Amino acid sequence: MYKHFKHLLRTYFLTGLLIVVPIGISAWFLHLIIDWTDNKLTLLPPVLHPNSYLPFPVPGLGLILTLISIFIVGVVTTNFIGKAFISLGERVVDKIPLIRSIYILVKQVMETIFSQDKEGFKRVVLIEYPRKGLYSIAFVTGVARGEVQAKTSDTLVNVFIPTTPNPTSGFLIMVPEEDTIPLKMDVEAAFKLVISGGMVTEEMKELKNVPAKQA
Repeated sequence: MYKHFKHLLRTYFLTGLLIVVPIGISAWFLHLIIDWTDNKLTLLPPVLHPNSYLPFPVPGLGLILTLISIFIVGVVTTNFIGKAFISLGERVVDKIPLIRSIYILVKQVMETIFSQDKEGFKRVVLIEYPRKGLYSIAFVTGVARGEVQAKTSDTLVNVFIPTTPNPTSGFLIMVPEEDTIPLKMDVEAAFKLVISGGMVTEEMKELKNVPAKQA
């Protein structure tokens, strides 16, 4: 009886943790974003501050205004004048050594992630790393070009190998296309697998015969 009662307590407590912890962390992260954007409103002069015209403060108003501002910037920069203004700004940034490198890097990463016409972070593969016989999850970020490709006889692809549990850090490796093993899982499922250290996996609904890779 005691063991059964102890088992029930443990089961209910763990079930509660599985519900409360993800919700709590998500709410905490959202709270940080809302607070950060709301604090940015203090940079506005009083005549432009929304709270000057509202009878009470509105939590999340900074986030709403930030999203609206991003949308407006997107609308403005899609026309000829906006593109010319952005081009002028990029030429100015190009004159600043350190800022230029950061800007170009961030821009290329964002274009790779959000572009619908590129393969970056849209293909998940398996590669033998860090040595033969050991396998790692990797994301194809593009095809090697320029001097890197010219120095090799194989067609190389750039792959990003994320680390666990922080997938924002990792390694860039250039490997021959034929040395990659394509996976059917999407990027989201692969990230879940990496972040959880292999504890969270999504079973394939239909297992198809995949030819074994020859050594």
